[in-house]
Amino acid sequence: MTLCLRGEKTELPERRSTLVATLGCLTQPSTTLVDQLRCGDPRALARAISTVENRSTGWSDLLKSLFPHTGKARVIGLTGAPGAGKSTLVDQLAKHYRKENRTIGIIAVDPTSPYTGGAILGDRIRMQDHYADPGIYIRSMATRGSLGGLARATADAATVLDASGRDLVMIETVGVGQDEIDIVRLADVTVVILVPGMGDEVQTIKAGIMEIADIFVINKSDREGAERVEREIRALQSLATRKLGTINDRWTPPVVKTVASEGVGTAELAEAIADYEAYLKKENLLLKKNVENWQERLIEMLRDAMLQKVRERMDGASLARYAEEIAEHKRDPYSLVEEIVAGSDGRGGSNVQH
Repeated sequence: MTLCLRGEKTELPERRSTLVATLGCLTQPSTTLVDQLRCGDPRALARAISTVENRSTGWSDLLKSLFPHTGKARVIGLTGAPGAGKSTLVDQLAKHYRKENRTIGIIAVDPTSPYTGGAILGDRIRMQDHYADPGIYIRSMATRGSLGGLARATADAATVLDASGRDLVMIETVGVGQDEIDIVRLADVTVVILVPGMGDEVQTIKAGIMEIADIFVINKSDREGAERVEREIRALQSLATRKLGTINDRWTPPVVKTVASEGVGTAELAEAIADYEAYLKKENLLLKKNVENWQERLIEMLRDAMLQKVRERMDGASLARYAEEIAEHKRDPYSLVEEIVAGSDGRGGSNVQH
């Protein structure tokens, strides 16, 4: 990284504090939100994330401007059932990485409040130790009805944090069980957290959750049953070949035991994450994995864009009328959807035939 101070170029280490990065803006005032964000202004970072999360005016142009500055941060996803200790483990990992002087962005995806629409838990409450640390930025986001454990704007928020110069972006998902697999499309490394004594562990870790794990963590491993959970993971690993989309990376996810409330096992988890990153680079799989992830994300983005386009052409009264006609069997929903899609691309006009 190079800063320009009074016309002179000064080389700084790539791993730096956000506070240090801000010094580069002292002699050259930043006028745009992008400039302020790139200079490490936490208020600009907060405004940018709010803009993309709420789809406020200019959100798309903002992301277009930021994308060329992305691709440097390592994205770590942490998922698992509610009560597994995800927030506590994220907190301990953040402390570990800060000792290495690495800057961090944390996105904690919480359930949505039925009253306010906001994040119902607010994981920042659990991470108050980092409040005054400019090297850590923590943001809680509500799912707002999204399935798969992630808020719709989580990927965009991760893009903003990446562009702001963070070395690591950690995403803690809401914790919804086996459907929580969206994180694999966003994270470079996916950590699945399990806890002994929560019932049928095999049911918890099979299917989608089992397949997406790059690393397994057995948290609260001082409890009885931790060894049994590890044996069940190993048994399931022996029955199936790991495959990420069309990629068979021949990686066997390690099992790391932690007691996050006491900081036990945090260093071992960080080492396992580094080992997987090194493995991806060694096998030239990082780009392939990113290509696969972007294929899935592009489909999601196209789906959202098309849905928004249709919604803009259809008011609430029309939707209610169509629903009533279908409920009364005056028309079938399949033809209606075809007509709406045809109208949205300009081939069938803006009105559906009645």
